[in-house]
Amino acid sequence: MFKIDLSDKVVAVTGAGGIICSEFAKALAACGARVALLDINLEAAQKYADEIGENAVAVKCNCLDKENIEAAKEEINKKFGKVNFLINGAGGNNPRATTDNEYMTPDTAGVKDFFALDESGIKFVFDLNITSAFLTTQVFAKDMVNGGGNIINVSSMNAYRPLTKIPAYSAAKAGISNFTQWLAVHFAPCGIRCNAIAPGFFVTNQNRALLFDADGKPTARTEKILAATPMKKFGEVTDLLGCLLWLADDTASGFVTGTVIPVDGGFAAYSGV
Repeated sequence: MFKIDLSDKVVAVTGAGGIICSEFAKALAACGARVALLDINLEAAQKYADEIGENAVAVKCNCLDKENIEAAKEEINKKFGKVNFLINGAGGNNPRATTDNEYMTPDTAGVKDFFALDESGIKFVFDLNITSAFLTTQVFAKDMVNGGGNIINVSSMNAYRPLTKIPAYSAAKAGISNFTQWLAVHFAPCGIRCNAIAPGFFVTNQNRALLFDADGKPTARTEKILAATPMKKFGEVTDLLGCLLWLADDTASGFVTGTVIPVDGGFAAYSGV
């Protein structure tokens, strides 16, 4: 991994107890940033903060509770000073908003089809992805308005082309991409850049059971994913770090804002033919 100088950055990373955002936190800290790892699972965030060392702090944070986010910001401000870099990484899907079938057919007896999706599950997925990014940006961007800053959202391949079975997650991530563009325009006069990284397919704790069976063999869904990925493999988290650090560096990407960058092995470019 190449390094840049981020010694002037104080970064808040939401969803930092997960595989991808914890690696983001580690990479930024390795470049000199002071990093706050925010997660509702404090134990998970603390584990990664301990690995980083003195440049990191773990903060328990419910990104759907504005007062809780404000309390987290106050803790970070006391520890490191004003936040001038935010990564909105909190998100995910929920089984209540996932269909069993890829396609609707006349006979769906015993199958959780589109009509059986749980309203609370759909709302939860939208809140987890969209509302959380909205609220955390409301809170942390206040530190950036007078001095500039950097916001990086985590979008998805689902934002480009919705995957079967997960309509709420796909729509929510499309919303994140649109929200990224809106923020970039709105905050441009304040010197705040806003971009998003759209990962392709990576094996994480959330999707591992969908991609591999109990014996570790690829599922049928994995076969479809790899068939539609020209590079014919899943990404490694380290594949995201170059894009992250480029967007993090105000010298390298200082005129870049409002973009959503795929890191996907060619998935978004492939028509299937």
